[in-house]
Formats: sequence, C-alpha cells, structure tokens
Amino acid sequence: MNILILIKLLVAHIIGDFFLQTDTICEGKNSKGFRRLIYLAIHSGINAALAYLLVGMWECWLIPVVVFVTHYIIDYVKSCVNSKDTWVFIIDQLAHVTVIVLLWAWITDTQLCLSGDWLSDYRIWVVAVCYLLALKPSSILLGTFIAKWTPKENDKNSLPNAGSWIGYLERILILTFMLVGCMEGIGFLLAAKSVFRFGELTKAREVKITEYVMIGTLSSFTIAILLGAVAVKVLGN
Repeated sequence: MNILILIKLLVAHIIGDFFLQTDTICEGKNSKGFRRLIYLAIHSGINAALAYLLVGMWECWLIPVVVFVTHYIIDYVKSCVNSKDTWVFIIDQLAHVTVIVLLWAWITDTQLCLSGDWLSDYRIWVVAVCYLLALKPSSILLGTFIAKWTPKENDKNSLPNAGSWIGYLERILILTFMLVGCMEGIGFLLAAKSVFRFGELTKAREVKITEYVMIGTLSSFTIAILLGAVAVKVLGN
C-alpha cells in the first residue's frame, strides 16, 4: 500500500527528529564552525538511516539520499537562525513534512491532488471561518465587551498576553469538541479552568475580580459554543 510508505516515512521522521535527537546533538547543531557541520551530518544520517530501514525498499537509494540532503539543508538553515520562536519550529517541521510527502509521491508514482477542487467544498470554508472567528475577532469583541469592568491595576505577575492565548486555546478546543461531537469535553474544560482559577480568586478576595473573570470566561465559552453550533448546523445540511 502506497499510504503505508508515507506513514513509515513520517514515523521515521518523528523518531529521528524527536526521540533520537539528544541534547548533545541539539547543542552541537547550534554550535559554531566544523562542530556544527559534524552534528548536522550525524543527525541527518540518523534520519536517513531510519527512513531507509523502516520503508524497507532496499533497492531505492533515493530515500536515504534525499532525506539526508534535505534534512541537512533544512536544519542548517534553522541553526543559522538559532531561534526558539514557535514559528521557526513550525516552519522547520512543515519543510520536513513537505519533503517527505514529495519523496513519497515520487517513489510511489502517486499523483498529488493539486487541482484545488477541494476548495469548492463549502464545508471546508465554513470550518475555516469559524476557527478564524474564534481567534482574533472574538478576542477583540471580548476585549471591548468587558473593557468597562477591567480592573485598573495590572497584575505584574501575569505572563504577557497570557489571557489572550488562553482564550484562543479554549475557544479552539470548544469548537473542536463540538465538531467531533464530544460535548462532555466542554464541561470538563470549564470545570478544569474553574479549578485552576479558584485558588487565585480565593487569594484575591475581591468580588469584582471574581465577577470579571466569570464574565470573561462565560463570554468566551458562549462565543465558541455559538460558532460551533452554527458550524455543526451548516455541516449537517
């Protein structure tokens, strides 16, 4: 089965890039000079060997060669950037996965569907719009809605933009739970957030802060549930 080869290539990448990449290798890749080149070669060689062994197409030397060369180049560029930013990690992994998919299509003579016909499916656009609305637009709406109740004093112990990111994640989770039909997950999420916030609110002993947090939380949940309900309704038609 062609798809099995793709899965094996992905498994090899996950094992080699995460489980077998030790701290020593990681530090060596981000070092300077010849030492960096050596550790990049070691890491790329491990990934190439894993891909070759797991796929088991012994006559196809293209697999280890392509994996080694592309992995080396991608990780070399990443090491030059030497940033721990999340987007650098995402772009790095997308580059590796793209190479794997193209390599799989090449060695199995699989035609990749790049026609864009899937873009004509309105259900994909409905889901995309709902997820997009659950992010920044919802955050702005909530900010304007609860602005008049926002405490004047800022909590210096709070992480920068932590509230916004918590809101993003909880709305994404709620929307996902509704799309997959896991309604109990929403209740669990609300209960978990209440437990984590209980200690903080108890220490504060301020009714205004408690009410402010409750308004923000319930408003965020309401928006996500409404978006999920609309998505489920449209997708069900």
